[in-house]
Amino acid sequence: MVQTYQSPVRVYKHPFELIMEAYQRRFPTTHLMPILVSSEIVNETLSEDKAQHVVERLCKLGFDVPYLLKKLTGVDYVNFRQKNSLDRRKRTLHIETFNESFSNRLIIKETCVYSVHPDNPNWTCFEQAASLDVKSFFGFESIVEKIAVKQYSQSIAKGKEIIEYYLKELEAEGITYVPPFKDASSLKVPAILTTSYDDDKEQSCGGASISSEVLNIGASASTVDLQKMEKQFPVDESQFKLEAEYIQRYLGELTPLQESRLIQLRTWVAELQKGKVPSDMTLLRFLRARDFAVDKAREMLSQSLVWRKKYQVDKILSEYQIPRVIKEYFPGSWHHTDKDGRPLYLLCLGQMDVKGLVKSVGEEGLLKLTLHTCEEGLRLCEEATERLGKPISSWTLLADLEGLNMRHLWRPGVQTLLRIIEIVEANYPETMGRILITRAPRVFPILWTIIGAFIDEVTRTKILFHGGTDYSEPGGLLDYIPEEYIPDFLGGPYQFDDGSNLVSIPASFDSFLEEGISSVDGSMVPKSMYMTEEQFEKERQSGCFIYDESVYKCVSLTKGQVHEEVISAAEKGGVICWDFDVTKQDVDFTVLRTKVSVPLKEQVSSPTTHGSPLDVLTSMNQLLVDSDHRSVIERSWKKDIDYFIVENPLACHEGESIQGSHVISVEGTYILQWKFNEPVNHPTHAKDFIESITSSKAKFMYYYEVLNSDDYRGSMTSLHSSQSGFSAISTTTSISMKSRKSLNSGCPSR
Repeated sequence: MVQTYQSPVRVYKHPFELIMEAYQRRFPTTHLMPILVSSEIVNETLSEDKAQHVVERLCKLGFDVPYLLKKLTGVDYVNFRQKNSLDRRKRTLHIETFNESFSNRLIIKETCVYSVHPDNPNWTCFEQAASLDVKSFFGFESIVEKIAVKQYSQSIAKGKEIIEYYLKELEAEGITYVPPFKDASSLKVPAILTTSYDDDKEQSCGGASISSEVLNIGASASTVDLQKMEKQFPVDESQFKLEAEYIQRYLGELTPLQESRLIQLRTWVAELQKGKVPSDMTLLRFLRARDFAVDKAREMLSQSLVWRKKYQVDKILSEYQIPRVIKEYFPGSWHHTDKDGRPLYLLCLGQMDVKGLVKSVGEEGLLKLTLHTCEEGLRLCEEATERLGKPISSWTLLADLEGLNMRHLWRPGVQTLLRIIEIVEANYPETMGRILITRAPRVFPILWTIIGAFIDEVTRTKILFHGGTDYSEPGGLLDYIPEEYIPDFLGGPYQFDDGSNLVSIPASFDSFLEEGISSVDGSMVPKSMYMTEEQFEKERQSGCFIYDESVYKCVSLTKGQVHEEVISAAEKGGVICWDFDVTKQDVDFTVLRTKVSVPLKEQVSSPTTHGSPLDVLTSMNQLLVDSDHRSVIERSWKKDIDYFIVENPLACHEGESIQGSHVISVEGTYILQWKFNEPVNHPTHAKDFIESITSSKAKFMYYYEVLNSDDYRGSMTSLHSSQSGFSAISTTTSISMKSRKSLNSGCPSR
């Protein structure tokens, strides 16, 4: 399996030419990189105007490998080829490196690019990527892979150190500026000067410079090589790249391998999620939850994104209204920060009337409150990151268990808690930085035995227990929370005399503490606020949903099936908008228009014994004969006569999020059609066919609506579920929009 690594963009706040001068000083060898035993130039090309220059080197590297591996291979050094292609005119340097030794057993490739910063011509960007494919290596494949990864990580840090070292050396020599390249107007088509180097040429030339006229800048490319180079390194100022300084400032310390995994996940999400892309901090949380295994993090994130869209979680902060019973009887609120700057949430769990809250707002109500708290916590973390100038990605929970007793073990309440923990663990990983539990009673071990098994192992390591009464003793609250923020009921000086410090439940917390802490009865939810028994039982049986009904419909398709939405009597000038996510397998999507009236779907008759074996098997598959999964387009209809394709078929892959729209230019009946994406090689044997129809199943969820032109605001912003301004508007829509002023006036600027 090929392992790929991508480093973030490193920015040097120096001009490109000065960086090239510093870079060239590392050849033929440098004491800063002892792994580089030697390097010799084997080929060099230089254009007559000295703008394009290519240098190829044979480098000998000495790796720190186990003695046994050296004995098996019979070599002490590994040979690499390095090709440096410099274009002084475009101010770019491309470096390609690959191994010559053991090339039949493993393939190591590395590409590096130096270029001018897109926003500041006096700064230089550096990008580095590598791939490793260990085919076979005497049974030491895993060891070789670990050595290669270790070496790659070291080379990233060492490369920056070397550049900075020689920049200081240049400054000490009084060289702080190297003039950029200027075209010689007297020169015509540049000729190529080629020099081949023998083994003994390295000492005389040292691979360090060509002449004083080219300012020791190093390597560039011929015209032919430059064209090849541009194909390999297309000029693409991608929005998906991350700068090293940005990572340090907003995400924190990451190893080179972790940085690479973050960039890989970010690229995948940006390619598949055409709408709103999660923040880098969110991506990092999912990676940490899966120990930086990109495939596992991608799967977890994909499921979470579908969950968020289906239940419109993005709307909770703006639309959720805290119920009266929660305001008056829920003993929790945000409370300043801990010593690390994390938002601090205070929860008096022992004073919570679990039964009263569940019977008043139900499992759904408590889940909404929890998700609102989680979303608010993420917002507070972002604010803390900006305010403190360092990354804050999680919060601290201070749970006071005074008053916890057997009434908290009410079965429906425990089931609700476990369900909420499951949802939070799946969709808000790595958001809990620390859990401080204080004043735990004797009954707590029983509750912990039940709940602890459902909490992620990593999360359990963040739980700290404090059983004493002195918050200032070693291991007490004072080690984690500033003294001025420790509540008075925990022995600290902070008194809840007003609600100015509380974020989510300001007015009632002070009165709750006055009544609830001193008297358990004071925190009990009055039975007058309970749901009726019928309502409570219905709420329990209906399951826990964030909204009563999602606007999205979920569909499963198997081989040969289609799903269609028929839009009858569509009026000219309207806009059809759609939004769907493919959660499993692949589907094909297209939009059709018919001239023929669409007949009612008819049930297919029972299968008979006539026909080929495959026909009989097909007819036996009830999923295929289901009238809900057959196209309304009859086989006798002719394309471009009876029906028309108005949006070209689009192959949609697992994990993709698709949004689009179509301007209705002709009145009639329109059909949104999803088809199971069948592989090119169809099964020919009956056994293969049975396996294909029983194992393969495509799943997607979708939402669509038809809008008047005056209501259209871009395909994504028109949809109920969307919070994003991004849109994947179809070509047809884009063309039509240009000619319709009424539609253009409603589109947000892009």
